[in-house]
Amino acid sequence: MNHAEKRNKIPAAPTLAATGNLLSSVAPPSELPNFITTSVSPVAPVAPVVQNEVPVPQTNPKQPENQIVQPVPMDVSPQTPEKFSPAIPLSKGEPTASIRTPVESDSTLSPGSMPETGVSTDKIGDIMPGSGLITWMKGAMSSGGILQKVAEKAKNSVDSMITTLDPQMKEYLRSGGDLYIVVASDKEVKVSPVREAFQTVFGKATIVGESAQSDVTAAQPVGYAAAYAAAKQRIAHLRSVNSQLHNNVPIVAIESFIQEAMPDRWYDIALLVLSQPSLGIELQVQSQGTPVPSAAVLAAREATPTDYAHAQTGYNTTIGSIMAANLQVPHAQWQEASTGVSRRDILLLASRSVAGSYQKMLAVSAAET
Repeated sequence: MNHAEKRNKIPAAPTLAATGNLLSSVAPPSELPNFITTSVSPVAPVAPVVQNEVPVPQTNPKQPENQIVQPVPMDVSPQTPEKFSPAIPLSKGEPTASIRTPVESDSTLSPGSMPETGVSTDKIGDIMPGSGLITWMKGAMSSGGILQKVAEKAKNSVDSMITTLDPQMKEYLRSGGDLYIVVASDKEVKVSPVREAFQTVFGKATIVGESAQSDVTAAQPVGYAAAYAAAKQRIAHLRSVNSQLHNNVPIVAIESFIQEAMPDRWYDIALLVLSQPSLGIELQVQSQGTPVPSAAVLAAREATPTDYAHAQTGYNTTIGSIMAANLQVPHAQWQEASTGVSRRDILLLASRSVAGSYQKMLAVSAAET
């Protein structure tokens, strides 16, 4: 072999005996980071398989050769996972009542616990869950229940709107029912307050007016006795001329009279009498008094003739006509012109008292029978 051949010849690869294992110069692989948060059992590291035992060179030249390096134990203890904290708590919207499992449902509602027949709606709530709705509906729809109160309130609101737009509709809406009362007068100033009072107390009532005159007393009664006699005469007159007004129909008579409470202190008072002979009911109520000047009473006395047939019970000229002429107002408006309180308001308050007393007497009569 010449010199040129020696120079161009590729040297042979070193053998394993001369250089050792190529993997011996690489450090052992480090452990991968552990992302498992649950508890796991430690796994013993597996040593790499080496064909020939070759000493591993020291990576740290400052570490003594004879020092034994202890392996760092791997932390395998369970770690508490971090909880997610949203802006709205996780418990928002969750049911507060516990949900029964199928096992609990089966044990509670076993086939043997259910009755075969004759299950009443009152006992369904003890057997079937969620049946409280049926009980609630029964209570709400019963007398005095919430649904009945809502319906009544809605009806009253509608009626109030209708009567505000048309006041004459009040009589139509509240007429009817089992109560029928006759007023011994055809004047609206007397019939209207009685109608409103009884319809307010009883809810629904039919109130009608019939003309009735008294011929046993003076045109202007003086004193309570004369007014009571005039009222009884009006009631008797209605029952005699109208056969349909039997003793079962209550009749209300209104008679105004003047009373001298003190010397020269006169008052105009209305007497209301309700009569129903079939139940033995007779109510007498006086209204509040309206002051009357003594000069007006003196004028009525002087205008009455000496030979007046009913001079013992009063005068032939009413106080209303004298006061209306002096105040220059209609006959039925002199009380309001004199005191600021209308005659209708005076009669309405007295009629409310009559209606309330009559309602209580009917309740007592029904309890006795």
